[in-house]
Amino acid sequence: MCDNHTVEENELYLAMQKKMNRRQFGKLGAGAALTMMLPAVANAQDVMEMDVNIQTPDGIADCYFVHPTSGQHAAVIIWPDILGLRPAFRAMGKRLAQSGYSVLVVNPFYRSAKSPVVGPGASFADPAISAIVRPMAGQLNATTHVTDANAFINWVDQQPSVDTNRKIGTTGYCMGGPIVMRTMSNFPERVGAGGSFHGGGLNTANPDSPHLGIPNMDGRMLIAIATNDDERDPESKYVLRRSFAAAQVPAEVLVYDDANHGWCVPDSAVYNEAQAERAWSRLLATFEIALA
Repeated sequence: MCDNHTVEENELYLAMQKKMNRRQFGKLGAGAALTMMLPAVANAQDVMEMDVNIQTPDGIADCYFVHPTSGQHAAVIIWPDILGLRPAFRAMGKRLAQSGYSVLVVNPFYRSAKSPVVGPGASFADPAISAIVRPMAGQLNATTHVTDANAFINWVDQQPSVDTNRKIGTTGYCMGGPIVMRTMSNFPERVGAGGSFHGGGLNTANPDSPHLGIPNMDGRMLIAIATNDDERDPESKYVLRRSFAAAQVPAEVLVYDDANHGWCVPDSAVYNEAQAERAWSRLLATFEIALA
């Protein structure tokens, strides 16, 4: 979960790795991580990409939609982390589309502002950036997660590039993790696969905790946990594993070594390519099984 503890842990991690000092961490350059080329997709399909506006109960959500240029494909909805829809997530969405999916990357903060809500090189460690995104994230809750998911599912199902005979997949990063869980549990008839990467708040003591919806799921889940998130809450993975097992929902719940919160996103200061690729390969495997 992105908070002050996460920032401190990631700074310590970077210092130990000697990748950058504290000052550099707070001023990650515009091209520092974004210029990292994501590994090429084997047999990549040609894709078409566009910006789209989607009506929701709370307004117009500006999103990014990308899909193969021909044919119909299973849809995937991507929920970005606390810095929102930006070039890094567009690149991730495009990469997934090149593997044969019609991908919608949403702006979770559309109620507050159009994307991107922060500039290139922004870091949650910067107090000025945190002051921008925290109030936006604070507007989201269990209810908005479900109403947004419903609007986005209805929209993708109307697109000619989407095969509605196949279930939808969904992925989320950081704060997107619980949204994935709620999308899976509230729309089991349409959503059949989910991936949470360094997701926060997947199981809590609250009566609306995302993990309480696991019995309603009808699909397959991948839960990829950051090393430092696990260190702060080591019991969480066991709660999730027991909950999935009790509901007979196929799930892979793993802690990724040497992978701090944010490791999957290429513009993150703690991006770990090797472990990000491992998680990406598990996501593709999950989709291949559940969205066939």
